[in-house]
Amino acid sequence: MKKFLFIVCFAYFLKATAQISDFKNINFTKADNIAKLHEGESLKNLALLTHKLTSNLSTDIEKFRAIYTWVCTNITGNYELSQKIITKSKKLKNNPKKFQKWHTSIAPKVFKKLQHQKSTMCTGYAYLIKELAYIANIECKIINGYGRTLSSNINTFDLPNHSWNAVKLNNKWYLCDATWSSGYINDEYTFVFEYNDGYFLTTPSFFAKNHYPTDKEWLLNNQQTKQNFIKGPLLYNEAFKHSVFPISPSKMEIEVFTNEPVSFKLESVTQTDIEMILKIDNGIYVKSVQLKNINPKKDGVIIYKYSFKKKGHYDVHLQLSNDIIATYVFTVKEPKE
Repeated sequence: MKKFLFIVCFAYFLKATAQISDFKNINFTKADNIAKLHEGESLKNLALLTHKLTSNLSTDIEKFRAIYTWVCTNITGNYELSQKIITKSKKLKNNPKKFQKWHTSIAPKVFKKLQHQKSTMCTGYAYLIKELAYIANIECKIINGYGRTLSSNINTFDLPNHSWNAVKLNNKWYLCDATWSSGYINDEYTFVFEYNDGYFLTTPSFFAKNHYPTDKEWLLNNQQTKQNFIKGPLLYNEAFKHSVFPISPSKMEIEVFTNEPVSFKLESVTQTDIEMILKIDNGIYVKSVQLKNINPKKDGVIIYKYSFKKKGHYDVHLQLSNDIIATYVFTVKEPKE
């Protein structure tokens, strides 16, 4: 499980289930190649950069794709800056006006670091996406809210800690997260570029599994609740990388009896038959179990079943290829006689 790029950041719209599949007939190769061609371009003239990225593309979706890809592959996450803001937000948790004043005071320094060093945190990513889109005449907004990670928004809401974007294309609003698309902070606290396309125009119901906006209208008609958000299974970036998302169990912490079948139900956006491994950790050893899909339908829904033979407490991870995509915590008891 790679460390999340965890960073603190600070209308009218058509309500529709907008997602990348709306553009399944669009080939993004040209847009991505243009972004690659202009790797390393300066941020000192955003109008010029936007022109270079979009002038040879004919549709708004291709233009936005080139902008998004360029930002995700050229801007580094700044761990030191994000930790500074985390510390300050905790210190001033009970004085939001004072925190906002401080946050406003450092904004010029944050922008300067972004402009000259191409280094920032999530607000910087979201700001840059918005500005480049605006210059390209594409409506785009910064959405503030809660990002759910290994260390935040588990079982209870912490302070708002994340920002992402909503973009309007063909009169529909779509969601994307350039920060989590760009890469991650490793165990040495160094940023690693690793583009994750799963956060580009993500289906709102999937996006809401680890993003919850402060203005719930930006759930885009999805019915996610705060309670389900903080109680659900812990989802990692790799779930978005593979476009495989847990449906049930719907909670992270679960109590079951020994020999009671547990049904793991997942939805796959692109794959129909997935070899999933269940990694079961009881604190002493880790057991790996190969799971088989018991749903013969080719409907994108995958179902696995597993029964625990011994009572105890288990961290249970769903693994696809070499990636952990989700985590549950099971308490297994002996059935009452």
